[in-house]
Amino acid sequence: MDQFLITGSSRIAGEVTISGAKNAALPLLAAMILAETPTTLHNVPSLQDVRTLIRLIAGMGIDIQKQGDTVTCDTKSIDNFYAPYDLVKTMRASILVLGPLLARFGEAEVSLPGGCAIGSRPVDQHLKAFEAMGAHITVENGYVKAQAPKGGRLIGCNFSFDMITVGGTENVIMAAALAKGTTVLGNCALEPEVVDLANMLVAMGAKISGIGTATMTIEGVERLQGCEYSVVPDRIETGSYLAGALMTRGDVLAKKTNAALLYPVLEKFEAMGATITTGEDWIRAQMTVRPHPVDIRTQPHPGFPTDMQAQLMAICCLADGTSTIIENIFENRYMHVPELNRLGASIQVDGHTAVVKGVEHFTAAPVMATDLRASMSLVMAASAAEGESLIDRIYHIDRGYEDVENKLRALGVNIERINTND
Repeated sequence: MDQFLITGSSRIAGEVTISGAKNAALPLLAAMILAETPTTLHNVPSLQDVRTLIRLIAGMGIDIQKQGDTVTCDTKSIDNFYAPYDLVKTMRASILVLGPLLARFGEAEVSLPGGCAIGSRPVDQHLKAFEAMGAHITVENGYVKAQAPKGGRLIGCNFSFDMITVGGTENVIMAAALAKGTTVLGNCALEPEVVDLANMLVAMGAKISGIGTATMTIEGVERLQGCEYSVVPDRIETGSYLAGALMTRGDVLAKKTNAALLYPVLEKFEAMGATITTGEDWIRAQMTVRPHPVDIRTQPHPGFPTDMQAQLMAICCLADGTSTIIENIFENRYMHVPELNRLGASIQVDGHTAVVKGVEHFTAAPVMATDLRASMSLVMAASAAEGESLIDRIYHIDRGYEDVENKLRALGVNIERINTND
């Protein structure tokens, strides 16, 4: 199991090129199953979750290949509609193959998913929507087994999600694209990754209106064709590297990104004392003072993203004052708190609320990554800390940050990957 050894007191400064978004690439890869002709997807990041999903799709007999940041997919050789536990257990996004398989081929058998242990993320909203579209759903021995209604096609319906769900919205709009009739979906997620998926489906021939709003209307078509498409930049990777500048009075220029995807975070950065400048495809964060304290409340998009909560908390740990953070999305997303406290932070948690009293500096310590985004908060904190920190269980960070140690080295971080199996 790999570890990071980080010698801190770094000033994080320089340029970093942002990769394609993991949270966009995964549903786009799943959407390739819908196409009857070959599809090409560009700007696909090299991440463990991406490799896992490609293996899962290839296991269905589909010809799918990744070269560099480009994935090509041809579904004509598919010979099964099964997603096994040994692949699905590592990542929740595997459930996104359920909608495309059910819509195009009329059946699917997909293991219930795994992923980060950050709280309950049930798939009941996905299944309720498919049942509303006429599917017969059973859950047996940890597998979701789905059959389309008689005739082999899902049927359009009116359905409103009980709660905002990114994965549920994505799964259902993929299924509805090939359904018979019109589907009207209410209380849809508004995240940029959902918009990216809907835009790719339109490029494949889907008929979708209301993209980027809470109500989407999908007029089902007989078939979808392959297309050439590029994954949206990763807004969370962008925010994570920019956060390093705020923690170390640094200066980071993020390239190949999009400020429009990150406004809630950039506003908080400015409130903390950073100078933020932006261009068509770049964002620069410059920091010359100790961070100001802020209050943060995570919300579905366009609110403050839960995937940036841990990174912002790490900045707040060094602020000149007390910050309050309220986590509204996941009930178990403060597992990084005891690890940050090991580095010298002063954080108290009461339910969904964390009170962060700023300290002047972090002090190096051995810590353990607990989930994907928490991993990055610990890496950035260790980079700012005085001394050497060893971060364990960094397989989490490999799931969501491409080429992370080389990008960090280019920003001035003294980081070494240690393979404990050697």
